[in-house]
Amino acid sequence: QLDLVMEAEGLRMTIHNLGTIVTTSAVASQSEASGVGLEQCIVGLPACVTITTRDKAGGHCRSGNAILSAEVCTPDGSVADGEILDHKNGTYDFVYTVNKEGEFSLALRLYDQHIKGSPFSLRVSPPTTTATSLTTTATPSTGSSEGAKRRGKSPGSGSKKKGSRRTGSALGTPRRRENPIEDDLIFRIGTKGKNKGEFTNLQGVSTSSSGRILIADSNNQCVQIFSNDGEFKSRFGVRGRSPGQLQRPTGVAVHPNGDIIIADYDNKWVSIFSSEGKYKAKLGSGRLMGPKGVSVDQNGHVIVVDNKACTVFIFQPTGKLVTKFGSRGNGDKQFAGPHFAAVNHNNEIIVTDFHNHSVKVFTPEGELLLKFGSNGEGNGQFNAPTGVAVDVNGNIIVADWGNSRIQVFDGSGSFLSYINTSADPLYGPQGLALTSDGHVVVADSGNHCFKVYRYLQ
Repeated sequence: QLDLVMEAEGLRMTIHNLGTIVTTSAVASQSEASGVGLEQCIVGLPACVTITTRDKAGGHCRSGNAILSAEVCTPDGSVADGEILDHKNGTYDFVYTVNKEGEFSLALRLYDQHIKGSPFSLRVSPPTTTATSLTTTATPSTGSSEGAKRRGKSPGSGSKKKGSRRTGSALGTPRRRENPIEDDLIFRIGTKGKNKGEFTNLQGVSTSSSGRILIADSNNQCVQIFSNDGEFKSRFGVRGRSPGQLQRPTGVAVHPNGDIIIADYDNKWVSIFSSEGKYKAKLGSGRLMGPKGVSVDQNGHVIVVDNKACTVFIFQPTGKLVTKFGSRGNGDKQFAGPHFAAVNHNNEIIVTDFHNHSVKVFTPEGELLLKFGSNGEGNGQFNAPTGVAVDVNGNIIVADWGNSRIQVFDGSGSFLSYINTSADPLYGPQGLALTSDGHVVVADSGNHCFKVYRYLQ
């Protein structure tokens, strides 16, 4: 008797992880660009260009995934650092910063072909007192819908400038000088760079009971560690694709045993390091497609938000899969580019659903308990939520990336308030956590720093 036992599940996972076929009808000759950042910007301040992709008949493409490239350059080479953001609806934002003044060329290409009008002539002007005043005369947050609209510009709008840096120093113990306008900011730490206390595309944030703040510094391929008052402590991480090396770390969490857990996006696994930064193990290799956020539940299990697979995985620290849930879509148990997760006192898992503009709460087994949020700028609405944390009372704190603000909800998803960020505006906030002394720390990705805010529980 010979029986053939088919391992269909393993085959299905292999095919699933192999990749996907992506199609788009976008053509460069019809696609176009718009926005203030197309013709002018200010030295050191973020600017933005919106690219609208069109098909050969001039119709608006409604799906994303087109391959775009952007470059600000002189005849001597590139002079800007930027990022292309895919809104998955046929439009894309190129957010960039130029650090010297002059006349430049802005080239926008779709599948290596210049889009309509590219290359564009770009004038970069020196900072002016007018530009600075834009950040110091903003109306403080009141939690009203009018306040939300005033602050509710997306990083793609190009209208929000970097805030005053009077509230903190780049390294060491921050200077606690008064803000030009009263808000909840205690201090900010960081500037753009590759050195200690500097960041390039910081994303995940975590804290520890021992009074540490951990930052996943994505483009610098490292994790940086600070005290609760902003003093630099250490950093670790080496770029590479071998176990123990990092390739675009996006999420970070601290296990109750002190281990540091890192979502390694481009390596497609989660790495575990000791509290001193010594590599110990990896998990999820072969299963994960793009781990973005990580968290730890009350059982010590590692929760991984897989941004690409649109799935939440729960592992034991040994690497054994406990369960998984979620798929791509806009249904209740589906996600569209989920980002980060937090766990409340009931061991329920709270996930930010980026492109579905919502926050979802699940049981540890993956059953949906609660969903709240919709696309918009009003109270309780989101434009692509990212970081999430839960306080001791079960209130849910959410970083609203596209609206550049932080909202607070009760445990049932009802809007409570904003954290006042008016004097030094956020620009595309990402990871978010509560410190051991009860403050909110957020990765202000577009401003290349992290900020610590007062938070009354």
